[in-house]
Amino acid sequence: MSQSERPFVIVAATDYTEMGELALDRALALAVEHATSEVHVLHVLPYNLPALAPEFATRPTGAATQPIAEAAERLETHVGKKFDAFRAACTAKTVAGLRLVPHLRLDSPAIEIAQLATDIDADLVVVGTHGRRALSRLVLGSVAEVAVRLAPCPVLVVRPKAIPAPAPTIEPPCPRCVETRAATGRRELWCEQHRERHGRRHTYHQGDRASEETNMPLMVR
Repeated sequence: MSQSERPFVIVAATDYTEMGELALDRALALAVEHATSEVHVLHVLPYNLPALAPEFATRPTGAATQPIAEAAERLETHVGKKFDAFRAACTAKTVAGLRLVPHLRLDSPAIEIAQLATDIDADLVVVGTHGRRALSRLVLGSVAEVAVRLAPCPVLVVRPKAIPAPAPTIEPPCPRCVETRAATGRRELWCEQHRERHGRRHTYHQGDRASEETNMPLMVR
């Protein structure tokens, strides 16, 4: 097959959430811009399925593959319904060169997204994100962020259009606390009202531990 005959290949990750549906919708919209295209719809199951879904671990011996078979059937049904709905909203000519292929894999979603994109020589990966703030991404991790780093092709990250949340504001210091620190030479840090909130804590000085060779000196608080 020549390069001109090769379809435009997209990997779209879905987890059946709003973000997954948004990614799949965007992938379909981009796919029909090309004469021929393939949208490979990927759903990733957690590798340790019984630990995350205990009901699967209690099934009779010999039924270990049943959850995977059920997940595969659910994905095929979902992709089929999605294709039918998309085709109904478009003209026959628009979807004539479009092919949808479901893929079910186990392991880390971001790794499997990148691996599938590599396996099928994808031209584009489409993933959804909740658009969490930086701290949440650091703590929770981000499939989209990791996929961007690992995928062998461009990655389109989609999210719902929304008004950005206002940035947190830092309040100015309490004027009475400032007066208290000035009047006591910083021996007292808080006014009477805020002293109840912050409490009286022991203040360490350089001399408290400077003579101990095994301890780092503490900073004055």
